[in-house]
Amino acid sequence: MKGYEISDDIEVLRSFLEIPLGSADGVFDRFLEIPQAIYRGEGLERFLYVRGSRSNKVLLVAHADTVWDREYGSDPSPTNEISIENGEIRAVNEEFGLGVDDRAGCAMLWLLKDLGHSLLVTNGEEHGQTGSSWLMDHNKDIADEINQDRQFVIEFDRRNGSDFKCYNVGTDEFRSYVAEKTGYTEPDRRATTDIVSLCRKIAGVNLSVGYHNEHGNQEYLNIAEWEHTLEVVREWLSEPNLERFALCWRED
Repeated sequence: MKGYEISDDIEVLRSFLEIPLGSADGVFDRFLEIPQAIYRGEGLERFLYVRGSRSNKVLLVAHADTVWDREYGSDPSPTNEISIENGEIRAVNEEFGLGVDDRAGCAMLWLLKDLGHSLLVTNGEEHGQTGSSWLMDHNKDIADEINQDRQFVIEFDRRNGSDFKCYNVGTDEFRSYVAEKTGYTEPDRRATTDIVSLCRKIAGVNLSVGYHNEHGNQEYLNIAEWEHTLEVVREWLSEPNLERFALCWRED
């Protein structure tokens, strides 16, 4: 832990990164502590949803699974031992990675949960957005609620420290809005993640949460980058009147 002061936010981040790899169960168990949590499904086809209390809500998204689920299957690895040194978090055991994609995003959802916005924790994002696709195809009540009664969607599942991506679920107006609020830039529109499944009538964005070299044993998290996104979004989502950004052109 050399060279970095451990704040309350970092303690929460550490607690998520220490959840055993190989299963998303530990993440879901944590969010099930929220009394109003709605939990549905099993295996890769599952999600947890918390309906926000604000009248002017955004949906916040992260995924509980990691690529290391494939390595360990249903037999979780021991609790991860991590090192915090020189402003970076890494796994001590060089056999496997940190699972920071997307445990870093899950920690961010936990820290933002009291702002009154809706939360969605998915499973199976690393398996082709399995959980989010199942939600949209087999849970019409939640799918409709997300797209009819939320202003937009923010996912926390992007590498680096100052990127955003809207893929094919962002309008030019929404992209300009995100850039203004964050100071981040969109490098391209390639690839996919859960918002591509979830956003049918509202725009969505995926924000950097400071991880690097994901999906390998050299992955690490830059703490300052993670903290910066957290603070930017805390300020942004504390605004009383958040505009709705519709995707009028996208069919169900």
